[in-house]
Order: sequence, then C-alpha cells, then structure tokens
Amino acid sequence: MLDISTVQAITLDLDDTLWPIWPTIARAEKQLLAWLQVHAPATATLAADPHSRVVLRAEVEARYPELAHDLGSLRREAIRLQLARAGDDTNLAEPAYDVFIAERMNVTLFEDVLPALEWLSARMPIVSVSNGNADVHQIGIGHFFAATVTARDVGVGKPHARIFQAAAKAASVAPQAVLHVGDDAALDVVGALAVGMQTVWVNRAEHLWTQEQHPHASVADMLELCDLLGRRG
Repeated sequence: MLDISTVQAITLDLDDTLWPIWPTIARAEKQLLAWLQVHAPATATLAADPHSRVVLRAEVEARYPELAHDLGSLRREAIRLQLARAGDDTNLAEPAYDVFIAERMNVTLFEDVLPALEWLSARMPIVSVSNGNADVHQIGIGHFFAATVTARDVGVGKPHARIFQAAAKAASVAPQAVLHVGDDAALDVVGALAVGMQTVWVNRAEHLWTQEQHPHASVADMLELCDLLGRRG
C-alpha cells in the first residue's frame, strides 16, 4: 500500500507514460524516409523495407554493445550503415538523424498529462527518468521538471539500480522518499522497487500484471495519480 506521507519527490517515466511512443516513432521514420528519398534514394529503398530495418538494427546492436544505453547513437549508426550498404555518402547520417530526432520530439501528450504535471510540479520536484532520447525541454514540458535523467547520461538504463539512484540524487532526496511512476512493469516498477522506492504503475491499456513483485498502487492515467496523492482530498 502506498504511503504518501513519505513521498518527497516523483521520478517519472516518459514514453508510453506521458505520450504514446510507437505512433511518434512511426512518424519520425516516415519523415526520415522522405528525406532519404530526396538526398539518398538508394538508401531510401533499403530503409523502406521493414524487415531490412529490423535486421540492420539487430546488426548494429550486436556491433556496438557499448551503445545499448544510447538509443540515439544506435539510431545514428543504423542510418550510417544503411548509407554505406547502399553506396551513399555516410556523412549524410548526421543530417538524416537530425530529421528523425526533430520529429521524434513532436509527441502527442495524453490529455491528462498537462493538468497532472501542473498539479504535481506545484507540490514536489519531478525528475524524468528515461531509457529513450526524448528531451522534455524540446517537447515543451521541461518547466515542470526539476531535473532529467537519461540512460545515455548515466551509462545504464532502467531497470539498473544506478539510474534510479541518480534520479533520487537529482531530486536531492533518498530513494526511500521517492515515488517512481511509469508504465513498464519490469523496467519501471521492479527496477524502482529494488532501490527502495515506492512505485505507481500507469496502466492505461488495462494490462494484466505479470511480475512477482507488485507496485504500491496502479492508476489508469496521470490524473488518477494526482487523486491518489490528494488532489481531491
């Protein structure tokens, strides 16, 4: 059971907690493909094949295991390899990635997110904790966050203890005073529990819980989280 009396800060997942990630990635890949069709048509032909993209991504992950925590660099290297395979200029990898990442920041927030962030941030520090490469400042919600912690910056991603410990430190509190909120049962909930944080599972799609350990509470959206923390109390 959640004990809100001990909560002094919130650490918050981003993708699929504050916005749906896969429609965002699909739009970004579409923009990238359109750019490649103009600047590197041979590469665009390779990139248009979904199976080819999956195989190439797996090859890049195997080739660069040290980048497992850095999704942006993995994406950049995948583009670079596509360009090389197609015989195009590999220097185009940087501007191509810029096209992708610009659209990747063009997220569509769930309707409950802005009012929830406004209510929560007025009451305690919020620190974003993400394995991805979203930038809350570029997205336009950075003013709600006291700090941001990413797998790229820390060198490991969730569920590793070190990224949660870094988030607690960024909030200037002990892990035991943190409430971690996220949608991924293993990465968010189990990972945060391991360092002594309380957890709330954001279960927007009514999934069944499959982990041995359980969150302190579950909510359907971010406004329900606010209610849990006393918005209507």
